[in-house]
Amino acid sequence: MTEHSTAHKIVVIGGGYAGTVAANHLRMRTDVDITLVNSRPKFVERIRLHQFVAGDYDASVDYGTLLGDGIQLVVDNATRIDTASRVVELASGRALDYDHVIYAVGSTGAVPPSVPGASEFAYSVAEFEFAQRLRTRLAELPAGAAVTVVGGGLTGIETAAELAEQGRTVTLVCGGTLAPALSEPGRRSVATWLSEHGVTVLEGNAVAEVRQDAVVLADGAIRQSALTIWTAGFGVPGLAAASGLRVDALGRLLTDETLVSVDDDRIVAAGDAASPSGRPLRMSCQAAIPLGVQAANTVLSRIAGTAPAVIDQAFKGSCISLGRHAGTMQPAREDDTPLDTCIDGQKAAEIKEELCRMAVMGIGMEARSPGAVVWQKGGPRAARMVPSP
Repeated sequence: MTEHSTAHKIVVIGGGYAGTVAANHLRMRTDVDITLVNSRPKFVERIRLHQFVAGDYDASVDYGTLLGDGIQLVVDNATRIDTASRVVELASGRALDYDHVIYAVGSTGAVPPSVPGASEFAYSVAEFEFAQRLRTRLAELPAGAAVTVVGGGLTGIETAAELAEQGRTVTLVCGGTLAPALSEPGRRSVATWLSEHGVTVLEGNAVAEVRQDAVVLADGAIRQSALTIWTAGFGVPGLAAASGLRVDALGRLLTDETLVSVDDDRIVAAGDAASPSGRPLRMSCQAAIPLGVQAANTVLSRIAGTAPAVIDQAFKGSCISLGRHAGTMQPAREDDTPLDTCIDGQKAAEIKEELCRMAVMGIGMEARSPGAVVWQKGGPRAARMVPSP
């Protein structure tokens, strides 16, 4: 670590995978005053919320095991970044002075208001509080009650599989194609497991209305549904826009390739809420943790008066859990394009479990030894990005 005398105030907004590892990595210098603002007193393993809903995993970790010495945790909600005065305004009325902000507010699920009844009757698994509500409702239902999961992406698949393994009667409404991000072998692997475990998969059809005890499909069919779980859609908190900072179409903070806001060089983004060059990386802890370290490095470079590096990271693939005893691992090229192969069964389940465990373990390692986290790199993205049409 580098010894210095004058303290630099850094506020990290968001205590998920990106924000927590960023806060830890900032301790590469000793002259930093680090405050982590998070709405919850515990870290949430978001990639395990489908397990939490099913009742077989806690999904929360005490920050005392994940944050390095000297980091102040403030349990509150940031409501506005006042860039002129350099303060982060909190819901409690408190204001935090800063020299730099790391914007790591994460993402959330989006239940579309355009679908009648969805906001009123559908449940989300995207955040801890939503998952708690869903878990409670699920426990109230008879074992044979019909459950509908809306969304054929990875979250929808994992949620449907977790419940089906417990013997629940599950229908998965994909909207389009099941697991569109996977290769054909990967989709076939997922589809086979779901079929063997009694999940009814509806491709090419969407939910047009959610009722208290049913869903109405786009083709007019009405299917009984004692519980409807909505996993389709993506959204981010509106803090950046509320602070007068430019965002992309979904509300992610627009940055350059060093993760610096295009409007304010004292604000650096990481994780799901970052949109570098308007080309955000896929929502995943696989992307968030390296982005958190790189955002911290950008702040450290600015403090040191050196040019920050452009982001450099590559994807390895996706790993989908199918209950507790099987999974599908989809290898990918560095740009996240799926390879025409997959690993499935018990081996994939073991890999997925190890990856989930290592994500939290890596944050703890960074707390104990800043600079410990390493990741796969693929070179600067500028050479690999295709210009927008």
